[in-house]
Amino acid sequence: LEDAVSIEDGTGVVHCAPAFGEIDFFVCAREGIELVCPVDQNGRFTPQVPDYAGLFVKDADREIMRRLKNEKRVFHQTQIRHRYPLCWRSDTPLIYKAVRTWFVAVEKIKEKILQANREIDWVPDHIKYGRFGKWLENARDWAISRNRYWGTPIPIWRNSETDELRVITSVAELEKLTGAKIDDLHRHHIDHLTFEEKGKVFKRVPEVFDCWFESGSMPYAQNHYPFENKKETEKEFPADFIAEGLDQTRGWFYTLMVLSTILFDEPAFKNVIVNGIVLAEDGQKMSKRLKNYPEPGIVINKYGADAIRLYLLNSPVVRADDISFSERGVEGVMRQIMIPLYNCFVFLATYAEIYQWEPKGESYPQPDSDMDRWILSHLQTLIEEVEKGMDQYHLDQAVSPFVGFLDELTNWYIRRSRSRFWSDEETSDRRQAFETLYTVMITVVKIAAPYTPFIAEAIYQELRQANMPESVHLCDFPVINEAVRDAKLESEMKYTQEIVGAGHSLRKEHRVKVRQPLGHAHIVSANREILEAVREQADLIKEELNVKEISFNFDETKFVKLKPKPNFRSLGKKVGKLMNEVKEEIEQLDQRTLQKFFDQKILEISVGEEVVSLTEEDVMIERQVHDGLIAAVIGDITIALDTHLTHELIEEGIAREIINKVNTLRKAQGFEVTDRVHLTLETTPSVKAAFEKFADMIKKEILATEVSFAPCGEGEEVDLNDNPTKIAIRKSEKIEI
Repeated sequence: LEDAVSIEDGTGVVHCAPAFGEIDFFVCAREGIELVCPVDQNGRFTPQVPDYAGLFVKDADREIMRRLKNEKRVFHQTQIRHRYPLCWRSDTPLIYKAVRTWFVAVEKIKEKILQANREIDWVPDHIKYGRFGKWLENARDWAISRNRYWGTPIPIWRNSETDELRVITSVAELEKLTGAKIDDLHRHHIDHLTFEEKGKVFKRVPEVFDCWFESGSMPYAQNHYPFENKKETEKEFPADFIAEGLDQTRGWFYTLMVLSTILFDEPAFKNVIVNGIVLAEDGQKMSKRLKNYPEPGIVINKYGADAIRLYLLNSPVVRADDISFSERGVEGVMRQIMIPLYNCFVFLATYAEIYQWEPKGESYPQPDSDMDRWILSHLQTLIEEVEKGMDQYHLDQAVSPFVGFLDELTNWYIRRSRSRFWSDEETSDRRQAFETLYTVMITVVKIAAPYTPFIAEAIYQELRQANMPESVHLCDFPVINEAVRDAKLESEMKYTQEIVGAGHSLRKEHRVKVRQPLGHAHIVSANREILEAVREQADLIKEELNVKEISFNFDETKFVKLKPKPNFRSLGKKVGKLMNEVKEEIEQLDQRTLQKFFDQKILEISVGEEVVSLTEEDVMIERQVHDGLIAAVIGDITIALDTHLTHELIEEGIAREIINKVNTLRKAQGFEVTDRVHLTLETTPSVKAAFEKFADMIKKEILATEVSFAPCGEGEEVDLNDNPTKIAIRKSEKIEI
C-alpha cells in the first residue's frame, strides 16, 4: 500500500490504509486516540467502507484482492497454510476486532513484576527467564473488560455528561449510594441501579471483567478478602505451589502475578509446575467435535485411573513438553508397572498364607543375605531420590526412580529370591526373605500413594497391621533408615546388573538360550574398583549368566582395542591454544601407555617445551571388541562369552529346558504353586539321559514326586533343544516332605 503512512505521536503508532476508501482505519489502544473500527458485531463491514458494506470480512478477501490487482498494487500473491482460530461451536473463522476496553496499567509496574518473578522457582526452570520472563519484559497494559452479558460486572459508575468515574469498593458502599438492598451482583440485578451526586447521575459502565481477571484474583477472592478471613489469607499467602499448562504463561500465571504485585508487591506463588499440552495421538489438539481422542471413561475402566496418572507423570508433559496421548502408552504402563506391582504383593501374600507367616511390627529386619541387604539399601536410595524430586517440584525426577525400582524389585530381587520363599523348611533365611519383602512392599505403597493412589490403598489394606493408620494416605512419607544403607553393596549390584544385562543381550544376539549353560565368561576392566566390586558378586553373576566359570582381568588389550579421544570440555581451560597438539598426542597413545594411565590415574605428555598432566576426565576411551570374540562393552567394563558347548553342557541345557516346559505347563493347567505332580515323558534317549543325570535338580524345581518314561497319549508336544517330546503331568497323590 504505497500511500499508507505511519504516524508516531508519542502515545502509539497509527496506521492509515486508504485502500479501504477515504475512512482512516485506526488500530490502536492508547488513551486519547479516537478509534474507528469499520466492522460490526457480526464481523461485517459497516457503511464506513461503502465498497464492501455488509460483507463478512473473510468473504471480502477476494474482492479486495481483485481490486488491488486492478490497481496494480499487488507484488506477489500466495497461500500459506497455518493454524487459524475457529469458533469451537460453529467452526467459523474468528477475527481480531478493535473494541473499546478497560486496561490495567501494567507498564507502570513492569519492573516490580520482573522482580517478583525472580523470587519464583519455576519447573522447568528455563520458563522463568524464557517464555514467561520474555513475556513480562514485553508486557503491555492489560485489557480486563469484555462486552458480554454474563460475567462479573466491572464496579465503575460513570456520569455520561462529564465522564466522571466512581469506583465502588463494596456491596455496602453501593447499597448506601443507591438505597437498594443487594443480594446478587450479576448484571441484571445491578445495572439498573443509579445514584446522584451534586446533581450528576451515575450509571454502571456496561462491561464485565475478563474471566482471567477473576482467576488472577483467586488467592484472595476465594476467601472474600479483605471483608472476611483477612488474617488467614495473608498468613497463607503466597501459595507454596501452583500447577498449570504451558499456555498459562500468558493467562493464569500472568494474571496472578500482576494482581499480587499490585496488591502486595510480591508474587502469588513460590513454586510453579508447568506441564505441556496433552494432544491427540495424531499430534492435533483434542477436540470434542472431532472426537480425536479415546473416551476417558472407557480408558479409565479398561486400564485404571492409576495407569493414566503414572503414564502422564512419567512422560515429557511434566517438563512442559507436549505429549500425543496414546492409549497404547497407558496399556504399557498397566502391563509393565501396575500389574508387576500388584504381582509383587500377590507373590508375598501367596507364600505368606502357605507358610502361615505374619509380620511383627514395622521395624526393619537385619538380614544376612546380600540380596535382602541390597534391596533394603536400594529402598533408602529410592526414598531419598523421590523426596528430593518432590522437594524440588520435579515430578519426573520423583517418579522415574520409583518406576525403575519396581523393575528391579520384580525382575531382580523377587526373581533371584523365589527359591528362598519356596523352601519347605522353616529357616532364618526364609523368615528374613519374608520380613524383607514385607518391609519393601509396605514402604513402596507409601511412596507410590501420591502417584498411584488406588492400587497403593488396595495393597496397603492387605498389608496393614492393627496399629497402623487406617489408610495409606494418612501415613507419613517414609523416612530414610541410615542403618540399612550400604553404598558399596548398591554399587556392586549396579555393576553386576549391567554385566548380566550385557551378557543376556550377547546370548540373544548370537542365539544362545539363557537356559543353555556355558563354560566360561570373561569380565574385563582396567578400573580396579569396578573389578573388585563385581568380583564380590561372582557367584550371582555365574548363576545369572548360566556359566560355569568366570575370570576377572585387568588387561583389556586381549579383548578390546582402546581408542583414546580428548575431552575438549575438560581440556579447553587447561591447555588453551595447545589443544590441537594435545589432541594429536592423545590419539597416538599406545595400548600399554593407556593401561598404565588407568592404573596411575594420571599421565604426563610433552607438547613442545611444555608438559601437560592428563587426568581421567581429560581423556575419553572408546573400546572396540576384537574380531571373532563374542563380547560387549558397557562403560568401563567388557564381558566376553565362550560359547563352545561340551556334551555335559548340552545335557544340562536339556535338563533346564525340561524344567521350563514343565513349569509352563503347570501354570497353563492351573496347578497351585504347592501342588506336587507326577511327570510322564515320551522322548528321546538323549533327553532321558540328561534327565537321569540331573534328576534331583529337575524334580526339586518342578515339585515332582514321581517320573516315568512312557507314551503320553494326549501329552503336550514340545521341543527340547531339537528333541521332540511329549509331556504329561497330573497331580500326585504321593506327597514328599
